[in-house]
Amino acid sequence: MSRAGNVFLIGPMGAGKSTIGRALAELLGKEFQDSDHEIESRTGASIPLIFEIEGEAGFRKRESAVLDDLTRREDVVLATGGGAVLAEDNRRALRLRGIVVYLHAPIDTLLARTHRDSQRPLLQTADRRHALEEMLQVREPLYRQTADVVVETSHRPPVAVAREIARRIETLKPHENP
Repeated sequence: MSRAGNVFLIGPMGAGKSTIGRALAELLGKEFQDSDHEIESRTGASIPLIFEIEGEAGFRKRESAVLDDLTRREDVVLATGGGAVLAEDNRRALRLRGIVVYLHAPIDTLLARTHRDSQRPLLQTADRRHALEEMLQVREPLYRQTADVVVETSHRPPVAVAREIARRIETLKPHENP
């Protein structure tokens, strides 16, 4: 399996993984996949309902199984869920099976992009800023540790970000010691 054939997008909710992922897949002529949509398709339930019934631990178990499957495919651009990097097995699979791109955006951008979204269980709180800050405190180091490339998405059209990613991944070499 060629690591360079797959591109995996990681980052917090609201960073633009799905939107940029679709543009990137079209640009590179690859299949686009979204791990959250795949979880919903396989279970027949929405992410919020899965969280309500199984809790975050149950959702994370499903997420890991879907990521293991989707990262084994060839020539895909995969938008992962914001918490996919929490499990070491997920981080390892991402690093071994594709080029990992961390889509970064400042917290104000993330808040603006998610402020009306009721489909994100971890943001269903009165203080979304605080919830995002707490998530980023844990996840930011994991995003950076896992990524081959970090790209800023704030105030940029998705197609411009996709073009930058395409340019930057052309020159990448696989991880020496995954």
